[in-house]
Amino acid sequence: MDLTRNAAVALDAADPLAGFRSRFAGADDDGPDRLLYLDGNSLGRMPLATPAAVRRVVEEEWATGLVGSWASWVGTATRLGDALAAGVLGARPGEVLVGDTTTVNLYKLLAAGARARPGRDVLVCSADDFPTDRYVVAGVAAERGMTVREIPADLDEGLDPTVLAAALDERVAVVVLSHVAYRSGALADLPAITRLVHDSGALVLWDLSHSVGSVPAGLTAAGADLAVGCTYKYLNSGPGAPAFLYVRQDLQTQLRSPIQGWFGQRDQFEMGPVYDPAPGIERFGAGTPPVLGMAALEVGAGIVAEAGVGRLAAKGRAMTELVVALADGWLAPHGVVLASPRSAGRRGSHVTFAHPQAWQLTQALIDRGVVPDFRTPDRVRLGPAPLYTRFVDVWDAMERFRAVLADGSWKDFPAERSRVT
Repeated sequence: MDLTRNAAVALDAADPLAGFRSRFAGADDDGPDRLLYLDGNSLGRMPLATPAAVRRVVEEEWATGLVGSWASWVGTATRLGDALAAGVLGARPGEVLVGDTTTVNLYKLLAAGARARPGRDVLVCSADDFPTDRYVVAGVAAERGMTVREIPADLDEGLDPTVLAAALDERVAVVVLSHVAYRSGALADLPAITRLVHDSGALVLWDLSHSVGSVPAGLTAAGADLAVGCTYKYLNSGPGAPAFLYVRQDLQTQLRSPIQGWFGQRDQFEMGPVYDPAPGIERFGAGTPPVLGMAALEVGAGIVAEAGVGRLAAKGRAMTELVVALADGWLAPHGVVLASPRSAGRRGSHVTFAHPQAWQLTQALIDRGVVPDFRTPDRVRLGPAPLYTRFVDVWDAMERFRAVLADGSWKDFPAERSRVT
């Protein structure tokens, strides 16, 4: 692998996704001191078309149309759900709904799934799942008098399917897992694990937050049961953007949302006295949908669908391979250790490194114009986003990382975390 900067420039020249970069705020800066943003797996850049889309809803639909605009707004959650299903998730129409947060959607689907498996009293999750997932699992278990079976997972390599298999039996109702591990980027084999869980008679609920828009989910092909995910990372929909949920079509009538809101009601504007869930995916709605946030999501998700998740995944693998190769030569001699699977096929679109002073290194990188993020206990996470990050941006960021290690400037920063990240 040619690791020169010229080779990175050549990769950019041949990149079929290169044209998308100019459609994001701040991504087209070519200056030598430019900000190198490698945190797209935490918050994506803003598409340049987003302000106009939100402004149109505010200044035309709200300001002029007033309450009459609900005639078009009321179906947005399912319309955008269908767009995500077809363009991003590999699902069918009527299986995806946009709205609420990932946490709320996770609660809705987990509680509904547990209720749909009577006689089973165990929920399974991974010890390395994102905190909100584990908190929700614990909360639902406490509500329903169930037991949590938390299985170990390697912080760097992710979930071992054989360990999961050993935890599955006739008591397990629902298994909650992440498609891509938030810390290491380890990619789970969604189809194989789904089959494994099905063999035990349980349902599997996938958290796609760190994979949606960067690697294919293929929910229909995998026979996936349930899934949730956020839209402000690789879908570039902005902070607080609405999340989504997925329920396989044949399961929808078997599940009942624990949040019986009026947007999940059949004939909602009849204002009936008794809750009667809508017949399809809309039964998992709750309160009024976030119309302004959905306007931003429509822009971000549309760009991802246009680019194609397969092409984005291929570029993501190539960029993370470059990160790992440069780290082997430049960072490893300074004690920085790869904390992600080495095989690109086993990773999502971010790479993590371990170092005892990872917090200080992260602050020093930010000071040098490189934006990564820190993850406990001692990890620096780099997330180049395939839509707008160039190979030369990756090369330059790693060169600045090498310089920070070589000159020891990271020692100038406090060893303890002084703010929440």
